[in-house]
Amino acid sequence: MLKVAVGEFLNLSESIPVIDVRSPGEFQQGHIPGAYNIPIFSDDDRKIVGTLYKKSGRDTAIFAGLELVGPKLAELVKSARKLASDKKLLVHCWRGGLRSKNMAWLFELSGLSVTLLEGGYKAYRRYIRDNQAEYSNLIVLGGYTGSGKSEILGLLKKAGKQVIDLEGLANHKGSAFGHIGQLEQPTTEQFENDLFHGILKFTKHDPIWVEDESRAIGRVSIPEPFFLNMRLAPVLFVEIPFANRVNRLINEYALFDKKKLKDAVNRISKRLGGQNVKCACNAIDQDNFEEAATILLTYYDKAYLKGLSNRNAEFVKRINFDNLDFESILKEIVKHIQQS
Repeated sequence: MLKVAVGEFLNLSESIPVIDVRSPGEFQQGHIPGAYNIPIFSDDDRKIVGTLYKKSGRDTAIFAGLELVGPKLAELVKSARKLASDKKLLVHCWRGGLRSKNMAWLFELSGLSVTLLEGGYKAYRRYIRDNQAEYSNLIVLGGYTGSGKSEILGLLKKAGKQVIDLEGLANHKGSAFGHIGQLEQPTTEQFENDLFHGILKFTKHDPIWVEDESRAIGRVSIPEPFFLNMRLAPVLFVEIPFANRVNRLINEYALFDKKKLKDAVNRISKRLGGQNVKCACNAIDQDNFEEAATILLTYYDKAYLKGLSNRNAEFVKRINFDNLDFESILKEIVKHIQQS
């Protein structure tokens, strides 16, 4: 079996399936995007073997592992053969140790060709941390809440620009209401993996567009090297009329359960102020979503403006629009890029 470093392993993964043989819990915490989990041990089995290794030594742990895995060998091979591409597989465990080597031996015994990741998933995590800072050619799309920044990024992507949808990767729209209507958030570790694989396909000399975000997006955090590059990047701030943004928020959130909306309001009660919280919740109860959105946007606009003031004003370019015609907005943005 062949061993390769992380860079080559990721290149090979474009055409060969990746098999992660760690336990389901390890895989859930974070994995190489697109990898399949064929665990040699269940989470409970892994605890048993790990405990024996610490208390009784390597040999005892290995024999216990063989007893646990033995009945599952045929199923492990069947799973691997179903996923193999032209009888080829890429395999890794945590550190490139016994788990991946033993599984690779088993798969090769069944007629498959296996390539191992040198240093395992641990080396992969180190690799992405070391390389994230290289992608510093960013353009940040800014704008107050309700400006349709995600839609603008989508149009930029369709126009062939390099775009990273941070909120899409995080399954969260950033505000106290950002989780509503979204799928479960990934772990921060998995978010970092997905982010890296997004930028890995981009060319470094062309700019990467991202939405202006705080460090935390719900429960996940943007990795520090990438976030620092965002803070130093030029900001293209789209200025959309307040009334248009109010209508946009109404269309986006009024259909959701009122309790969820009021719970989100209460999450920012200390910053919003007791009277505003009361008025916003009463407005939601009375289906007066315009009043609720107006109260909330006033708060979020002040908070965003405060954050924007911490940036170098020379790197912030404002473009004013009188409506939410996204096609017109895109044309103006492209025009600005060409002039710059």
